Amino acid sequence: MSDTTSADPHSSGRSSRFGLIYAGLMAVMLLSSLDQTIVSTALPTIVGELHGVNHMAWVTTAYILAATIAMPVYGRLGDLLGRKSLYIGGIIVFLAGSTIAGSAQDMTMLIVGRAIQGLGGGGLMITSQAIVADLVPPRQRAKYMTPIGAIFGLSAVVGPLLGGWFTDSVGWRWCFWINLPVGLIALLICSIVLQLPRKAVKVSIDYIGIALMATAVACTVLVADWGGTDYAWSDPLILCLAVAGVAAWALFFYSQSRATEPVIPLRLFRSPIFNIATVIGMVVVGVGMFAVVSYMPTYLQMVYGVSATESGWLLLPMIVGLMGASIPVGQMMSRTGRYKIYPIFGTCIVTVAVLLLSTIDVETSLVVVCAYLLLLGAGIGLMMQTLVLAVQNAFPPSDVGTATSANNFFREIGATMGTAAVGAVFTSRLADQLSSGLSQSDLKAVGSTDSLTPALVHSLPAEIRDAVIGAYQHALTPVFRYLVPLFAVGIVLAFLLPEKRLSGSGQDAESAQPDAVRI
Repeated sequence: MSDTTSADPHSSGRSSRFGLIYAGLMAVMLLSSLDQTIVSTALPTIVGELHGVNHMAWVTTAYILAATIAMPVYGRLGDLLGRKSLYIGGIIVFLAGSTIAGSAQDMTMLIVGRAIQGLGGGGLMITSQAIVADLVPPRQRAKYMTPIGAIFGLSAVVGPLLGGWFTDSVGWRWCFWINLPVGLIALLICSIVLQLPRKAVKVSIDYIGIALMATAVACTVLVADWGGTDYAWSDPLILCLAVAGVAAWALFFYSQSRATEPVIPLRLFRSPIFNIATVIGMVVVGVGMFAVVSYMPTYLQMVYGVSATESGWLLLPMIVGLMGASIPVGQMMSRTGRYKIYPIFGTCIVTVAVLLLSTIDVETSLVVVCAYLLLLGAGIGLMMQTLVLAVQNAFPPSDVGTATSANNFFREIGATMGTAAVGAVFTSRLADQLSSGLSQSDLKAVGSTDSLTPALVHSLPAEIRDAVIGAYQHALTPVFRYLVPLFAVGIVLAFLLPEKRLSGSGQDAESAQPDAVRI
């Protein structure tokens, strides 16, 4: 067994080494998070070339599904076996998946490549954060964790822009090829420079728990993706998936109480910090950010007539707000060791921003819309990584990867379910608005809501076009108002979040006493 000393970013002898490691971690994090969104604008070209329009949704679903399943597995195995080999393995798996996807000659090969990418990418997202926790004490960790949170928001906006640019210039395969040079450099850096404790222990892997979790996640994601779109909510397939999902979740949590080394140990749920921070992350960060990112670009294209690329650029104020809030907050937490105030302010700001977004209409200036998005980004920036840091600080180093992965895992589930719920309500409202606002002949010209695109809408006669745009606005923006009560619950939870002062060293975290927690 080898036990190397953690790198101290403030030690002059190790600062350059830590900087190199941190740059490699950030690069890998960016690649793995970008691949959730980079194919969205390239999909029409991809499925056209590979003749697979019927399987288009699986190009995105395969990655998200595999990444979500991988998160808690990597987190737990990292705590038990050590993170360096696991991290290097994750990079290799991610690059292998990128190579397969970039070389795909048919949709089956592409979907397999995307699933393999997800198995590597989900682990990289979690292990990168856990490695930072291994190398940096909690108090100093704050200023290194907040840029990681900004990467998640940045990738949600930049991914579609890059995908569109690659597709229009060098070809859609570069959505995957770009991972190879950057990933190989990060692999080389981490292989040579990264030094972490290696745990030469034999562990019992919870294969039953992993299988049950994979089943539960698969059923949940498929119900969220297919329900109300590919299949009616009352369709027997959706109902069977929902029942199977509930049963799998119940069996999974039961199995965790019996397993020797569970994937998600039930002792995590004995921590009020973990429970409250995870729920806030699910309902505010997961739903708030991803619901807006999912639907605002199309809204901007429909209502304002901007191009797909321009709608992506118009989301950049949200990223500016996120980064502009998160980076100073990280510095402040490092100086004071306090974090509770930031989720309180963050949930309040997100609630106000979403309420403001619910008031926009076809006459609202784009400047005003961008200002609201800036405010939303600032609110998310105040709490996104703050909640992760609070969770990490609540557990000893031996559980930090497990706690981090579980927190991110449930946030991903919240984002999936929240986005699906927003989509279901929006689609139903849009159908009602179109039916009440258009004649039968006009409805035939418009077609079904599934085939409603910005290009089609803006090619319609002026009277019909204006009616469709009005229907789209009346269908979407009030849905944001429906989220306000959910976010109000987030505000209450933020006030209830216990504060355990950020410790100055890993040893402090290990030995911290319960009386260090205050509310």
